[in-house]
Amino acid sequence: MDGDVLSLSSFSSLSSSAASGTQKETSPKSYSSLPQSQQDHKSTEELCYSTTNNPCLINIASRRHQQENCPLEMTSSRNKLQEVYNQKGFLSALPVLNETQLREAKRAFSELEEEFGEEYTQYSLHNVHLQYPWVRDLTQHPQIIQVVKAILGPDVILLDSRFICKYPTLKPDAQENEGGGNDELPYVAWHQDMRYWGIAGGPVLSVWLALDDSLQENGALQLIPGSHCAGMLPHRQATRPGNMLSVNQEIPEELLRTDEAVFCPLLAGQMSIHDGLLVHASDANTSQRRRCGLVIRYVPTCAHPTQDPDRPRKFAATMLACGSDRFNNFSDKTT
Repeated sequence: MDGDVLSLSSFSSLSSSAASGTQKETSPKSYSSLPQSQQDHKSTEELCYSTTNNPCLINIASRRHQQENCPLEMTSSRNKLQEVYNQKGFLSALPVLNETQLREAKRAFSELEEEFGEEYTQYSLHNVHLQYPWVRDLTQHPQIIQVVKAILGPDVILLDSRFICKYPTLKPDAQENEGGGNDELPYVAWHQDMRYWGIAGGPVLSVWLALDDSLQENGALQLIPGSHCAGMLPHRQATRPGNMLSVNQEIPEELLRTDEAVFCPLLAGQMSIHDGLLVHASDANTSQRRRCGLVIRYVPTCAHPTQDPDRPRKFAATMLACGSDRFNNFSDKTT
């Protein structure tokens, strides 16, 4: 794939189940259902920055078209990516893996499942880009790095990576007749990534690279657009069991505008990116389909670890993702 252009084209519905799934009025909106007028855009300028209803959505065609035509001039597209990202705090449904790359990544992950078991691969495959070349290749995929550079600049550090897998945990009959039985299923509480990283001097950008279709019913990412502009919010110990966050924290919902939350459904092989201060969460997987993705964190080389004697942090897995590092803020990788 050409490393000098970002290929984007018109939006395709993420899946029939996502498009036809019913939602309560209080449920987050989904970016899988744009008006037809937005789906039919042909101008690459309009495709990259559609402001009618969902200004943060980069409209994507099916994977069959991801490597075809519709190239954008990078200077122009970078400005638009930055404008949308700075305003909303995220971008969604960006194409990364082609069919062959996706198939190989899923095959390699299945080998890790066989080796370690699902209980481990659910959340404990942390920074394995140091161990497995195929994971490192994903963190340095040209489509990912291209977008990361557009947001963070040319000099970028890979800070951290982790696979997150929500496996089906409900029996099929339990989905229909035990509506109250989901309270202890694995979920991710409302939080901000920057709460955990201890980074100053530059932003943290998080990538969610989907290995499976990520839909509302199997626990797709939920975001509150623009919430990164409020700065760091107070976190507390989560009161609901099942929180997958390692320190079991959450932002109290009374501090949030959860009525403005949106779902970010993805096809396998697509990614979303979000700012480290953006408030986000994900519900339990109540389907019979796995939801697996690779989360990758990037920072500009000007960023640096902060000192916190109460919670010393280690950055043992950092690597130069692109460009050059004249700051060497992560050279010792530990604070």
